[in-house]
Amino acid sequence: MNEEGVKLLSQTEGQTAVTLARDAIQTFLRVGEMLDGSEIQLPEIFNETRGVFVTLTKNGELRGCIGHPYADSPLKYAITDSALSAALKDPRFPPVNASEMDSISIEVTILTKPELIKSPPKDIPSSIKIGKHGLIVKSGYRQGLLLPQVAPENDFDEIDFLDHTCLKAGLPQDAWTTGAEVYCFEGQIFSEKEPGGEAIEKDFEESSCAKES
Repeated sequence: MNEEGVKLLSQTEGQTAVTLARDAIQTFLRVGEMLDGSEIQLPEIFNETRGVFVTLTKNGELRGCIGHPYADSPLKYAITDSALSAALKDPRFPPVNASEMDSISIEVTILTKPELIKSPPKDIPSSIKIGKHGLIVKSGYRQGLLLPQVAPENDFDEIDFLDHTCLKAGLPQDAWTTGAEVYCFEGQIFSEKEPGGEAIEKDFEESSCAKES
């Protein structure tokens, strides 16, 4: 369990999540069939309603990232839907083709429920833990999300992280100081060591603490 009492995935379940994401993409690219996770026997946790993001990287560069920021469907469906969307529907990239899959690594991030930070703007940065929290910034119809791994991977501090989440939403970078809502969430991250290889759980909070000490 994490601090919110949400059951975490085991290493074996995390590997299953990443394998499911890869299978969904490869099956669709090969035969045009869409998997939703119901085709195979999965651990019970995959029937729980969870938010999730699937991130694709190629040669260390982002190749697609889409997900369900809110818990709106069973985890098995959220994974397969997010995987296919990251591969085929991310507007920043052309659709992935089958020949690329041997060069693409897959990362699955299972999310906790986003919680509104109710602090005054000046106190918001102190409510954020780099490596532990992801952020959502909302204002009107605009919304931007950055996963927990983004801050340590880019050496952001709390203010950098807030600014970049605002920019992701298409807002001024200081919108978090002028009334935009800021939500934080946690993520359990499983990532392939190499394309199609073993998936390991990442702990960015631990590495961030080591960097500061």
